[in-house]
Amino acid sequence: MSASFLSPVHLELRARARAAFTSLEPQGPSDDAQLKAEVARLGFYPYLVPAAYGGVHPKVEVLSVCVLREELAYRNAAADSLFAVQGLGSHPVLLAGDDAQKNEYLPKVAKGEVLFAFALTEPEAGSDVGALTTKAERHGDGWRLTGGKKFISNAGVATHYTVFARTSPGPKGLSAFIVPATAKGFRVSKQMELLGEHPIGELVLSDCEVPASALLGKEGEGMKLALSTLDIFRSTVGAAAVGMARRALDEAISYSKSRKQFGAPLAELSAVQALIADSAVELEASRLLVHQAALTKDQGQARVTYEAAVAKLFSTEAAQRIVDRCLQVHGGNGVVKGAAVERLYRDVRALRIYEGASEVQRLVIARHLLG
Repeated sequence: MSASFLSPVHLELRARARAAFTSLEPQGPSDDAQLKAEVARLGFYPYLVPAAYGGVHPKVEVLSVCVLREELAYRNAAADSLFAVQGLGSHPVLLAGDDAQKNEYLPKVAKGEVLFAFALTEPEAGSDVGALTTKAERHGDGWRLTGGKKFISNAGVATHYTVFARTSPGPKGLSAFIVPATAKGFRVSKQMELLGEHPIGELVLSDCEVPASALLGKEGEGMKLALSTLDIFRSTVGAAAVGMARRALDEAISYSKSRKQFGAPLAELSAVQALIADSAVELEASRLLVHQAALTKDQGQARVTYEAAVAKLFSTEAAQRIVDRCLQVHGGNGVVKGAAVERLYRDVRALRIYEGASEVQRLVIARHLLG
């Protein structure tokens, strides 16, 4: 559509990213280390930090991150995850870190010299963050962390993990720590295989020792820090959904024009036209909601919990429907391993779960409206 929330600067960024990310088109099974190097080489990490630390804009601009995630997810869901979690894991440093922590880590994030992960989820603490049991206890001049984490994106390729651990009982008893992958007592215990290709795994912290300088912000502010970070990046999940849906629609349009059945291209069948039209409408609506939530944050609104929840809920649910319709257009060829729509069908499913499942987003939306 001609109307857009994107300025000429954003349109230029989109064109540049679209051209650069063609190198990320999957050619076979993903190699996490190789993908990590390629994403860093492309040079878009500066959009995840402010200009004072080697970034592009005076502050992290959510709309720019959304533009990048749409283009990344259009090409490669695993690459999108690497990029997004670099932002998710390092943003707590920006929000709560002291000057020494910011100067130490954020310029390296911009250069791709470090790769962060966001270690919040545990085997028994997913949507219920209050059930988190990983402990952090004072030990000498530093801290000792004990526990386990699960479903941690970038596990195994990250150099640093923002780990949330309990320093005291109750909902205000969580704190955040920067834990290097080389820390004593820290290890990636398992690489997990998901429905779609994704660098993700389980962590074990066994009397993991970190210095006092590893604590991010004040003790007990971990929950607030986690939610504030998710408040910013939740909109960008919707952007990834838009990217996957757009790729699926492009594939369906191209296939329907070239594939002939009953003596004519599939595109001439009204049933196929309906699938494409419904997908286009939901795609346009999704992008507008995502950009609106991002722009609301960029224009200075302190919290966009409601706007981000609306954008994530609608766009991820819509993307699932769009990918399903577009696979249907392909018929049997759509479920052949290696087909673009088959890959998208697997990749898109996780978006309705991570960074707040759809059911959680509905609760957030309803509670906001009901006061």
